[in-house]
Amino acid sequence: MTPALLASALLLLITLSYSGLCAVSPFGDCRKCRGWGFATKTDRKGRAKRGKDCRRCKTTGKRIRIGRHLYNVAARLHRDGTR
Repeated sequence: MTPALLASALLLLITLSYSGLCAVSPFGDCRKCRGWGFATKTDRKGRAKRGKDCRRCKTTGKRIRIGRHLYNVAARLHRDGTR
């Protein structure tokens, strides 16, 4: 197998895997709050304490994946164009 063919097959496998992940689970954990929905702080004794609500995910702890967002944009564009 040539290196170019192997690289293209690997790229195709990664792309199909990510599109399958976006179809099965369109939402992932928020990168800022790591899925908690709020920031964690420590008090003076060093114990963990709830901080402010996350503004990026609006306290849900979830975000839409990039691939699913691109699919939604393409579907909306197609739907608006064929009306």
